[in-house]
This record gives sequence, C-alpha cells and structure tokens, in this order.
Amino acid sequence: MQLSALPAGCGVGLKPQHFEDVLSGRPDIGFFEVHAENYMVDGGPFHHYLGRIRERYPLSLHGVGLSIGGEEPVDPGHLDRLAQLIARYQPAVFSEHLAWSGHGQVFLNDLLPLPYDEATLARVCRHVDCVQERLRCRLLLENPSTYLEFAASTMSEAQFLGAIVARTGCGLLLDVNNAHVSCVNRGHDPMAFMEALPLDAVGEIHLAGFAKDTDGDGAPLLIDAHGCAVDEAVWVLYRQVIERLGPIPTLIEWDNDVPAFSTLLAQARLAQRILIRQVQSGHHGTDQALA
Repeated sequence: MQLSALPAGCGVGLKPQHFEDVLSGRPDIGFFEVHAENYMVDGGPFHHYLGRIRERYPLSLHGVGLSIGGEEPVDPGHLDRLAQLIARYQPAVFSEHLAWSGHGQVFLNDLLPLPYDEATLARVCRHVDCVQERLRCRLLLENPSTYLEFAASTMSEAQFLGAIVARTGCGLLLDVNNAHVSCVNRGHDPMAFMEALPLDAVGEIHLAGFAKDTDGDGAPLLIDAHGCAVDEAVWVLYRQVIERLGPIPTLIEWDNDVPAFSTLLAQARLAQRILIRQVQSGHHGTDQALA
C-alpha cells in the first residue's frame, strides 16, 4: 500500500488535552502526528476523537515500540496492530526510531542506542524489510538522540543510516533536535553530521526542545526532553536544511509539560514562516552544501 505524501507544511503532535481545541477551533495547520502505541485498542475516546480529526487533517503515524534495533525479530503481533491502524486511518506517513527498547519478555520504556557495525546493520535491515513488507508501505526511520558512542562501532551514524536507506529503500525522518543533541553530547559538528546524511531520503522533519545539564567532567550535556520550545540552535540547523532541500513536512514535538494549544501553534507558525520564505526564494537543491 502506497501512503500519500504529507503536505509540505508544519504540523504538531496531537495530545488528548487538545482534542477539543482542534475540533472547535479548526486551526490552519498542515497535519497532526500521533504515537501509534496510544491507539492500539479497539475503541474508546482516543479513537473517537482521532477519527473526527482525521476527517479534516492529514495524519502522520509515529511508532515508539517496534524495537527495530533489537536482537530479536520484530514482534508480529505489534506489526499486526500497526497494520490495523494504518488501514483504519490511512496516514500519509509511518515512522519509527533507529533504537531498541525490549529484549525477551522485558520492555524498557526508552529508545536505546546501537553500535554501528556490520552485524547490527544487517539485523536492522532485516527488521526494516520485515516492517515494510508487512505494512506494505515505506518506513521513515528516525535518527536517534544519543549520549555516548560504542567502542565497537566501525562506522559513523550518518554512514549507518545511509547504508540502511540504500539496502532497504526506507526513508528518513530527520529529527533536527536529535541531531543537535547527539552531536553536542558526542563532540561532533552538527552541520557536518547533517551533510553526511542521505538528505534526499528525508520525508519528514521533527523539531523539539531539549534540556541542558552537565556531565561528570563539567561538559555540556543535552537531554532530548521534549518539554520546552525549540532552541535557537535547532532553528539555525533547520533553516539550513530547508535551504538545502526546500519545503519538507515539519512537526513540532512537545510531549512533556504539554502547554496550551496556542503555544504549539505559535511554534508551528515559526516553522511555517521558514518554509514559506524558502518557497518564495526558490533557491534550493540537493547539490547545495549545508553552510
């Protein structure tokens, strides 16, 4: 099944506390995104509201529990539930994370990092192939936020993601906040990381806020907290990506300390203005550098 494309505008994550705001206000917004695992039940109020909102807006379905990087095969029951959601709501996009979150009968409520080596690459590609074959749609794989690097890694994160895209035909969900967080934490240049990614495979962009801390040596430590407004450093990276690629569907994520819907809309409109300016300038292309 070929999913339709998201509009090249800005959306926000749909939260239960905003259901009524959306239905009564009918905001001028590109799309909404929901976490698939919150809707893996047959009925109830979440489905009631999402069905009504889906009648008016495109939808992006974002998974957080497939454990694509795990050592075990992807759970077929989880895939079946995802397939049912996709059939029910016909989202424009389905995405998941380059991470693992479970082993055996234990599920860890986190998105954990992977070593970037050939054995892990082969396993992740098998899992991505399995997901795409079962769901009959292209998966967008999200770059993770990380806080360490494995000594066992034999390739960079960008090389690893590029190899997955080349072998499986999946796309990328480019989380600009994750890119900034990971590069600051690991002492890399965020622009160089972005330039090394297969940007022509990007089908959606995420923007979010991070929290600031310090590590044991007093160096900056950024936490992918999703509990505040997008930082200016992330906006700078985002502008550079949009200058390179042109308008890409962009999501504002705000999952903790969720604010009033008007605050989310204000963040979305900041991103929308960047997209509009790029359309008006007309200067973009995959041959340009992120500089």
